[in-house]
Amino acid sequence: MSNGKLNKILYVEDDLDIQVVAQMALETVGGLTLSVCSSGQEAIDKAADFEPDIILLDVMMPDMDGPTTLANLRTIEHLQSTPAVFMTAKVMPSDVERYKQLGAVDVISKPFDPMTLAARIQTIWSECHG
Repeated sequence: MSNGKLNKILYVEDDLDIQVVAQMALETVGGLTLSVCSSGQEAIDKAADFEPDIILLDVMMPDMDGPTTLANLRTIEHLQSTPAVFMTAKVMPSDVERYKQLGAVDVISKPFDPMTLAARIQTIWSECHG
């Protein structure tokens, strides 16, 4: 965590087109530092060294889905309380409740607005750090 200010985001998304849009939205528009991972395993491998302030996870990914990836990231000691946000097209209230029960602080629906994504994540971050 970087002095109470959101700076570093671990972003896990298997779709390359969505990766590019999110990267522009968060780095160029939002001025944030992003580590992009294409799979849950890549995220687990990178997370400990990157030390993200917040984790953004796609829900549906091949091999290891977002919830399983989050469960594995939570086994890394300094990531146990790092805020995590799922990004998914499945945003029925029952889905959102399930994701929050799995440890997500919020859910962002896809498709997302690239011009407001960074502000939305800053708001979530602020809510987590009151």
